[in-house]
Amino acid sequence: MSSWPELRGPAEEVAPRLLGAVLRKGPVAVRLTEVEAYAGHLDPGSHAYRGPTPRNEVMFGPAGFLYCYLSYGMHVCANVVVGEEGAAAAALLRAGEVVEGIDIARSRRPGARTDRDLARGPGRLCQAVGLVLDDDGADLSGPAVELVLPGQALAHEAGPRTGLRLAPDRPWRFWLPGEPTVSLHRRHPKASAHHPDL
Repeated sequence: MSSWPELRGPAEEVAPRLLGAVLRKGPVAVRLTEVEAYAGHLDPGSHAYRGPTPRNEVMFGPAGFLYCYLSYGMHVCANVVVGEEGAAAAALLRAGEVVEGIDIARSRRPGARTDRDLARGPGRLCQAVGLVLDDDGADLSGPAVELVLPGQALAHEAGPRTGLRLAPDRPWRFWLPGEPTVSLHRRHPKASAHHPDL
């Protein structure tokens, strides 16, 4: 079990460190170009805001593990667990550039119009890489799923998170500027910047 000291700290500080990291499962690898931070019980936008459940259990463990869930009953999305054990902080993997195994990624994403769309969006990223619900709890030091962090933090931009109804305006979405794989920002139609528990 890896200790991942680089992934400890507040989610909004750790998440940008994942930009430029390479995530690999089998023959397909993506370079992460966009992520979003979620701060556990401090964040009404987080799956862990109201405490542990069978679904989010891995978020309460140590950093360096994968938290996978099903979005809208259709798409698998993946997060890297960050912060200290018990904090339930995570970074959603929003987009990436396929850097290895592109033919396999294309076969998994036949609806992609261009290669930039292969892993552009959290569900598409998981589909291109081959991440499934059974990868929930995977140790990102490998061998099944491996994360390799960049040698240094990369210049990035920040803005509000995408598609959240609660706490959508926190500037906790981070991306590499000029990257064509970065997804479009979409505000939830019922988004509220305020929450009674804050």
